[in-house]
Amino acid sequence: MPRAGLTPSVVIAEAAALADEVGYEQLTLAALAARFGVAVPSLYKHVGGLDDVRRGVTMLALGELGEVLVAAREATVELDGSAQLRALADAYRGYARAHPGRYAATVRAAPPDEPVHRAASDAVLHTVLALLAGRGLAGDDAIDAARALRAGLHGFVALEAAGGFGLPRDIDRSFERMVEGLDRGLGALPERIGG
Repeated sequence: MPRAGLTPSVVIAEAAALADEVGYEQLTLAALAARFGVAVPSLYKHVGGLDDVRRGVTMLALGELGEVLVAAREATVELDGSAQLRALADAYRGYARAHPGRYAATVRAAPPDEPVHRAASDAVLHTVLALLAGRGLAGDDAIDAARALRAGLHGFVALEAAGGFGLPRDIDRSFERMVEGLDRGLGALPERIGG
């Protein structure tokens, strides 16, 4: 008989919280079961195993990240492209800092045989592509720009999370300068493409 109060969504929410505490790669069924005070086999009444739990955390995290990015975009839609990019970058970094385990779950591309994962990833991408469209980028050029933007932001937040910035310089200032550089680079792309 399933434990009262446990549901698949409760298990996934707790797994996401645990991933933030211990790291996505360290997420285990044993640690999750201990959080609920149940034996590991009791979790199988609610989830199909560790892969199912990880998939659930990924879907939850992609949904949350998507909401954060949409909110940043909507809050700046009346501003210029540079302000929109800064807001999006700040929201991205803020989510990664607040939810490191969940953020780590969003990094891997969706497998082709998982349409739900693909849809969740596409929702995040749609927000980025809308920002890039406002800067004159579409099609393959927008995909290239989205990849460059993601690589820059992910690289920074991954290094920051790992304690990779040891020089005595304000990290926030370095982040702002990186975003400014990305902004200039994105601004130059339509000129290069059209020329």
